[in-house]
Amino acid sequence: MRIHIQFIVICLLVWQSGLAQTSYTIKVARERELWHGNIDKQQKRVIQINNQGKVSADTTISLHIMDALIRGVDELQNQIELDSTLSGQGKIKYLRSVDFLLQTYLSNLNRRDYPASLAPALVKAFGKCMVLDKQGKSFAPVIEANDYGVGKILMDCLKYSEDNPGMASARTILMRKYLTMHPDQIMPELAKNPNAYFADSLIKEAVKIDVERVYDYAQARGALGDRIRHHSDSTVQLLARIATSKSGQLYFPFLDNLLRGKITLQGIDSVKDNDLSYFRLMVKTRIEYVRRQLPPYNDTANQMQALTDMMGRKAREFFIREINALHGVSNPNVRFRRLEGLTAQELYYLAVLGEDEIYTSSYVSGVYPRIWQRMANPRGDSLVMSVNGDYFRKFIKMAAGYNELNDFLGKMDKQNAETMMKAFVIGLEKPRKTNDLEDAVDVADSYSSIMDKNKELAAFILNEVNVSYTKNVQENNKRGMVIYNLLRILFESADTTKKVDLSALLGIPSIYGRDYNNLTDDSGRVVQQVFFYGDDDKDGQNSYINFMAKFRGRPGWRVDERKAEWTTITSTKGKPVMIFANKPLYGEDDPDDKAQNKLIEYLQSRSLTPTMVVHRGHSYHLQTTLRKLPSSARIVVLGSCGGYNNLNEVLTACPDAHIISSKQVGTMNVNDPILEAINEKLLAGKNIDWISMWRELRMKKFATGNAKEKFDDYIPPYKNLGAIFIKAYRKAMGE
Repeated sequence: MRIHIQFIVICLLVWQSGLAQTSYTIKVARERELWHGNIDKQQKRVIQINNQGKVSADTTISLHIMDALIRGVDELQNQIELDSTLSGQGKIKYLRSVDFLLQTYLSNLNRRDYPASLAPALVKAFGKCMVLDKQGKSFAPVIEANDYGVGKILMDCLKYSEDNPGMASARTILMRKYLTMHPDQIMPELAKNPNAYFADSLIKEAVKIDVERVYDYAQARGALGDRIRHHSDSTVQLLARIATSKSGQLYFPFLDNLLRGKITLQGIDSVKDNDLSYFRLMVKTRIEYVRRQLPPYNDTANQMQALTDMMGRKAREFFIREINALHGVSNPNVRFRRLEGLTAQELYYLAVLGEDEIYTSSYVSGVYPRIWQRMANPRGDSLVMSVNGDYFRKFIKMAAGYNELNDFLGKMDKQNAETMMKAFVIGLEKPRKTNDLEDAVDVADSYSSIMDKNKELAAFILNEVNVSYTKNVQENNKRGMVIYNLLRILFESADTTKKVDLSALLGIPSIYGRDYNNLTDDSGRVVQQVFFYGDDDKDGQNSYINFMAKFRGRPGWRVDERKAEWTTITSTKGKPVMIFANKPLYGEDDPDDKAQNKLIEYLQSRSLTPTMVVHRGHSYHLQTTLRKLPSSARIVVLGSCGGYNNLNEVLTACPDAHIISSKQVGTMNVNDPILEAINEKLLAGKNIDWISMWRELRMKKFATGNAKEKFDDYIPPYKNLGAIFIKAYRKAMGE
């Protein structure tokens, strides 16, 4: 009953405020009527918003809020008008502040840090600040005594009191409150106020929360960088020393162990100039970090990703590219000399981190067999346990893709092999990183190879997928239900006798072909863009020469090479097809990049929209192509490994792209016939049917021997289960 009576009283007060009650109870000078009127307008907005139920769903809380914003604000207006110590301008100053207080409260209503319930404290605190300000005293103690949301609104509405002696300290107090609530913003905010008295304590706290950001600021010039570099804390000093060192990038992957005192800079210095020794230290550190992630430790090391990125970089640059480059050398002792001295674990990481670049022969004849040669007891389960299960799905996927899975599973007893493959399938609903799909895509990508070589194992995997799907349904885990339902559909489609239409079942555009009209622009042209790269080994230049030979002097094509940066190839018979290929240029300042950018500018200026994009070059050039990939691309020929990261980037830029990729760096002997087959269809204005095209290419161009082996490394769009999975997952999750 008390609440009901209180509600009636508040309603009466609200009704009176709507009549601009202040003007009736106290005589207001004409020059201040405008300011009182502005406050009354804001109060009417408060009433309207409250009537819409947007202030608070709790009646009691709503009553307190309305009492503060109506009756409490009216009392402030009266207090200002009745204050004989204030001049007319002084009264206007505080009335403007009250008006701004209401505006700021409403604009932030129920946003993060600004609960609606702060209104009573806000109005009360404003009154205290006004009294102190009139007396020429600091209102900083009021800011200190209240929550951040109250303090922030007060500081915003008291902007007309800049001469208050507490303004500077109040801002500092407010910043400290904000950073206590949002520690991830410590460094950006300190950059604005590096001389705050509490900066040192916050820098120390920031190292625990976002060490990489502190590292970045420690590298920078300026007051905050100086403060970090001269910090008294030993951990901050170590971080600053790393940040300002020329070898900082080489130290950073070991940051967690450095901060824990498990390794010293001198220890890293002793190996950092030797690629093999440095890689060995990274592998040892990675295995330790992964072990710490497992129960009972459940501890994630600082800069795990930095360590992984550096391991991948060293694996590719020092080991993988070296043995790839020697693929024509028949003597294995010469070709694989770079692998001498590596342990089984180090070879394991070469394989899984070099997935996007390693050649089939480099894996099958080099890395994979040497893993077992370097083990005293070559068991598959022992290998995986020795790396704490790290990247084991990637290793299984690669073994399946290179037809070594039966060999791998055969190196352990049947029960352990079964446990290994069960672990391969289960738990995909729990990503290693936020929304990461890499493990699920690896499982999807591996199934076709498993189905071809071991139908019993394929049936086992499909059964485990069904079990995991049922489990996720019972737990109402949407991500898990989507992942396992998609895998079930994909795996059942691998049985060609069932004639499963994946596009229809998954609700995605057709993966079996491309309509000709989907590839033309408004003028009826098919525009293609080809990315070439100049290399010191002349590989890119030779690829370009071979590509141009398919068009130069051939009937039906006109070649224009007058531009310094690119070549234009135009059809003269059949349907209009335009192919733009940048010239592979090798030299300083990355002339390839400049040529490609000029070509892109030209295409955009002429409204030429590529619907087909081809990457021709080593895998380490692929990231450049992906960064420049036009969203209009409907067919993307990578000519290099279609690992998860590459597929994900392509489909982020071009969600409906059909991707042709290879298990290894592309070869012109396969790329060119595929491109010729596509162009034949385009010139004839015919739709592209990937299934029939692939069948015809295999029969006429790649029937036997080395040619067949190379062609079999290429994955057509309808068999690219990883790409299909990503498309279907995004659609199912509404992404």
